[in-house]
Amino acid sequence: MSTVEKLSEAMVNKENSSAVELAEKITAMREGGKILGNLLRDLREYVEPGMTGREIDAWVRKEIVKRGAGVAYDELEEKFPGAICISVNDELVHGAPKDEALALGDKVSFDEVIKYKGYYVDAAFTMLVGNEGSPAVKKMISVTESALMEGIEQVRPGAHIGDIGHAVEKVLKKGHLGVIENYIGHGIDKKMHQAPEVPNYGRKGTGYKLVEGDTICIEPMSCLGKPANYVDENDGWSVKMKDGSIGCHVEHTILVTAEGYEILTLPD
Repeated sequence: MSTVEKLSEAMVNKENSSAVELAEKITAMREGGKILGNLLRDLREYVEPGMTGREIDAWVRKEIVKRGAGVAYDELEEKFPGAICISVNDELVHGAPKDEALALGDKVSFDEVIKYKGYYVDAAFTMLVGNEGSPAVKKMISVTESALMEGIEQVRPGAHIGDIGHAVEKVLKKGHLGVIENYIGHGIDKKMHQAPEVPNYGRKGTGYKLVEGDTICIEPMSCLGKPANYVDENDGWSVKMKDGSIGCHVEHTILVTAEGYEILTLPD
């Protein structure tokens, strides 16, 4: 076999190997995404006034294992004190589960990452406990969910990350919400957080250009007041709004397909 033939064979083998790995990734993340989507759907129904964050966290941990997945937050270098992030009222993200009971009308955001067959999937939602509460908070949740979907609608091969951020930011600002800029979305597969970064703001036609097979997390975060925030020194994790306003967080893991996109973390 000539040198040219050997190089050609090596290139073919590499392409075949990459194709197999991509297929394995997509299959695993589809299955893991369905597990996570169903878990979060069931969590939404499970939460009731009077439950504590730690009680909910214990239920989530048991459910993750029962459904055949792994608790991703246990793998962090700086161990997170729970299996799920639970952010209440003025907490925006990364809320550590606490002993305080949830009250009727509290805003609570749940952010969850699980590991399945070596791959991570990530999703979040925000709700009002007991489905009651401030009309302004209800509107904030609705607008932020719309921003998420508008961002997702930009996803396709050849689209730029800036297209996504621009779409998210436009919806949030039209809804008169504060746009959080210092916490953003990200790439995801064998690592929980990886390139590219996916901000909730941006300019069309700028940033990383998506290719088929990419998997990213789009996660709009908003607030009713000013977007400045800080990490609570009491637990070292919970991100709170400086002005005490209510924060909101929603998220899906997205696969870039030949036709556009697939939301991996939807329930059945």
